[in-house]
Amino acid sequence: MNRFRHPNAGSDWVGLGEASQLLGVTPGTLRRWSDAGRIGAFTTPGGHRRYRRAMLQRLVPTERAARPSLSGSGFTAGRLTRAYRAEARIAARVMPWVSGLNQEQREWFRTHGRQLGESLILHLDARDGEIARDSLRQAAQQAAGYGRMAAGLGVSLSQTVEGFLQFRRPFLHQLGLFAGRRGLDVAATTELIEVAERAMDRLLMSAMTGHGVHRAAGRLRSDVDGGSGVGSGSDAGADFGAEG
Repeated sequence: MNRFRHPNAGSDWVGLGEASQLLGVTPGTLRRWSDAGRIGAFTTPGGHRRYRRAMLQRLVPTERAARPSLSGSGFTAGRLTRAYRAEARIAARVMPWVSGLNQEQREWFRTHGRQLGESLILHLDARDGEIARDSLRQAAQQAAGYGRMAAGLGVSLSQTVEGFLQFRRPFLHQLGLFAGRRGLDVAATTELIEVAERAMDRLLMSAMTGHGVHRAAGRLRSDVDGGSGVGSGSDAGADFGAEG
């Protein structure tokens, strides 16, 4: 890794987090680029990396041009919806509880799945760090809503995770197809998939947390009400109305 003389204090030098946001890559990727000598960095005595802002700004156009916009290239929530329909039979075998949903509940999952996909695409396309964080935060909230909804319907945690994986796998598959169609090189494709997988990991945790919070709240209400039916099918319907 390239090393410089100790930088003077001031805004001319930025840390790893800000530098990765400026370039639109993950901190892990920027570390690897630094270790490979692709981007020069100064390492402080405490082991922290510092990057010269002017150097990063010169690299931004090149790095951003490496990958076209997903949404601008046709990778949209609508395209994902068509991909999910093609795998509907597989999902029905993996998740038999889906066949027990009524039309209104099915529409809830379809709508929220589309919104989740839109937020995730926006996160992957974002060149501004704040927009990327906000869109991922929105996607995490939607994933938590999915977890709460599933718990309200009496779906187990393992089944809820299986349902999320039925969203994750086609998304990453379509992302790989997109990279191939657009002729992205190995580095750009790896970076894109890595960012998507990191985001998916966070969304899965949000879904699991939402499921657990709803179940815990249901048990608490049941204890308070003396087992008066909280957490039954009628409660699931009420929770669905709140989410919708």
